[in-house]
Amino acid sequence: MIQVEHHDKIVIAKLNRNITNALNLDLLNELAEILEKVRKDSEVHSFILTSTNEKFFSIGFDIPQLYVLSRGDFKVFYKTFNRVCLDLYTIPKLTIAAINGHAVAGGCILALCCDYRFIADGKKKMGLNEIKLGVPIPYPADRILHQAVGFRNAREIVDMGEFYLPERLLEMGMIDQIVPQDHVLEKSIERAQSIDEGTDAFAMIKQNRIEKVEAEILKKLKEKEQIFLNMWYTPETRKRLEAAMEKF
Repeated sequence: MIQVEHHDKIVIAKLNRNITNALNLDLLNELAEILEKVRKDSEVHSFILTSTNEKFFSIGFDIPQLYVLSRGDFKVFYKTFNRVCLDLYTIPKLTIAAINGHAVAGGCILALCCDYRFIADGKKKMGLNEIKLGVPIPYPADRILHQAVGFRNAREIVDMGEFYLPERLLEMGMIDQIVPQDHVLEKSIERAQSIDEGTDAFAMIKQNRIEKVEAEILKKLKEKEQIFLNMWYTPETRKRLEAAMEKF
C-alpha cells in the first residue's frame, strides 16, 4: 500500500492504496514499519510522505471499512493511528509532506505531523471535517495543529470543519509553500538535501520544538482516546458516518 523509494539519504514513501489512499489498519501498520526503519537507519536523514497519484494525498479514515468494526477492533485502529502520528511527529529526522492531492481529515493530520508541508497549486484542498462527522479531531492532531497555526486559526479550522485551497492554507500556516504540481516532490527533495551536513543539530532543534507538545499529548492521550471512541459509537455520529459513506 506504500511505495518506498530512496534518493541518496532521503526515504520517499508514496501512499498507494487505490486513488483515495483511505487509511485502514494495514496501511497504518505498513507506515509504522517504514518509520521505524527510517528512525533506526543512521544513513537516512530525511523522510518525505507523498502519494502515487495527483488526485488524493489521502482522504483520511476509510469510513466504510471502519464503520462496521466492533468497538474493540476500531480501538486498535484508532490507537494505531495516533501512535503513527506521534511517531511521524517525533522522529528525529527531517520530515516533509509533499501534498500533490487533496489531504483531508486523517490525511490532513498526517501532513500536519511533518516538519514541512509543500502543496501543489490549483484546487488541492486540506482541512479537518471531523466536527461534521460528530467527533472531535484526534487529540494529538489538535495539539499539533495549535502549535502549527496558533489559537485563532486552529479554532476556525476545527470548529468550521471546512476544506481550504492552497492560498488560504498558506495564510493560516497549515502549509509552508505552494509549488507547481510537477515540482512538489522535487521541491521536497531539495529542502531535504539542505540539511545534509547538519543532521545532528537538526535532531536537537526538532526535539526542542516538539518535546513540550509531545509531553502534553502523552499526558492525556489515553483519556482523550476513550472520549473519541465513545463518541464514534453514539447514534448521532453513526447517522453522520452513514451519510458520509454515501459520498465516499
